[in-house]
Amino acid sequence: MNSSLERYTERVEQYASRFSRFPLFLDVTMVLALIGCAFFGTQLSFPGVVRPDTGKSLEVLLGLSCFVLLKYRTHTRTVVVVVAGVTIAAIARGYLLTPMLLAPLLAAMYWLAVLCDRRTVRLYALVVTVALLTVNLFSDGMRDLSPVLTVIGPVFWMALPLVGGSLARLRGDYLEAVKARAEHAERTREEEARLRVTEERMRIARELHDVVAHHLALANAQAGTAAHLSRSNPEQSRKILDDLTGTTSAALRELKATLGLLRQDDRPKGEGLEPAPGLARLPELIDSYRSAGLEVVVHQEGVRRPLTPGVDLTAYRIVQEALTNVAKHAPERAAHVGFTYADSRLLITVSNDGPATAVDGTSGGFGLRGMRERAQSIGGDLCAGPRPEGGFEVTTALPLQPSAAVEGESA
Repeated sequence: MNSSLERYTERVEQYASRFSRFPLFLDVTMVLALIGCAFFGTQLSFPGVVRPDTGKSLEVLLGLSCFVLLKYRTHTRTVVVVVAGVTIAAIARGYLLTPMLLAPLLAAMYWLAVLCDRRTVRLYALVVTVALLTVNLFSDGMRDLSPVLTVIGPVFWMALPLVGGSLARLRGDYLEAVKARAEHAERTREEEARLRVTEERMRIARELHDVVAHHLALANAQAGTAAHLSRSNPEQSRKILDDLTGTTSAALRELKATLGLLRQDDRPKGEGLEPAPGLARLPELIDSYRSAGLEVVVHQEGVRRPLTPGVDLTAYRIVQEALTNVAKHAPERAAHVGFTYADSRLLITVSNDGPATAVDGTSGGFGLRGMRERAQSIGGDLCAGPRPEGGFEVTTALPLQPSAAVEGESA
């Protein structure tokens, strides 16, 4: 039963959508139907009651008033006034008040309720209903009915188009609101998608910058040191060249792992990719810089705490980038790395001695910007600048246990 009703409803909606493409055809059809209803209504009367003799002029005028309904979209109030005036004149001449005679007026009141504001609808409905009641009470066509029925009939028939029009307007407003919400939701989804794409692009840019900049700077330093020692200390030069091979191999592995994250295939998550680096690989990182001629001193305060993967990766990348900046820009070939474990935060300090120099980000690079973005992505902060006693210092404070939402975003 339900399926049959659904199919019937779908067919009605299909036909309605087809005919809605031809509004003039629908309006003319409606007018012709109303003319037929009005003409049939003028032929009705109670038994024994003689129909008024108006010489057909009022009947013609009533039919012509139906054509005014063609302007209901642009002149709704005028249409109601004209049709109501002709209908009331017909009832005053003795025609029986029936739904057929009232059909043009009911159509006009329906479109008034659909297209006009509530205040206008109430005002016109009150005036027209009172006029109909007054004329109907003194009409010759209703003299055989009791006053109660004479009042109930017009009120009932006038209420139908007003209620139907109000419901149609409410449904139209509801559909407009649903459409507006759908459009707003679509715009919101598009903006959220653009935001996520931007955040992902920035994250990938940070990863590529850290991998490429670190290994290229380290390889450049190792190559320069090997060239400098090639004549005075060939053995040390060969050792540095061996380390250079390892540096380039590590660069290729990390670059492959980073780019592998962008692949969309059916492999299980993480298959064939190296795990994200963390502070456990700090000795390996320090040794690579020492092989390039940079002396790195590491010290720790407080009891070491376990770190979440996001904090561990962020701490490693910040130290890596800070040491890369020292290797590239600092005149003194020495750096100090400090870790301080407080109650709820990990304080990391990377500094170098010597005269103050603008290291990376202050001169237009992306290193400091990337480090600051990494720290902020897990709820931390980062400061960088020249030290009063000389040199440059990068200080960051990272939460030991960031919130789940922040951790998920930084992963």
